[in-house]
Amino acid sequence: MDKIILFFSTNYAIWANEVLESKGVTSSMTSVPRELSSDCGYCIKFNDDKKKIEKILIDEGIEYDRIVEL
Repeated sequence: MDKIILFFSTNYAIWANEVLESKGVTSSMTSVPRELSSDCGYCIKFNDDKKKIEKILIDEGIEYDRIVEL
């Protein structure tokens, strides 16, 4: 199932996308769906293990709002 990561800022979204790619995670940066609210207009869509992604973000010090399953 696809999931998206919502961020507090565009800088965190860009940084997270670069880090995930460097870790071999297939992901794409896209606009936040209208039905979801976020301080940042971008999110990252992925189809990987949520816990794995959370660990990468936490280990790298990347702040994010939440991860939502679509």
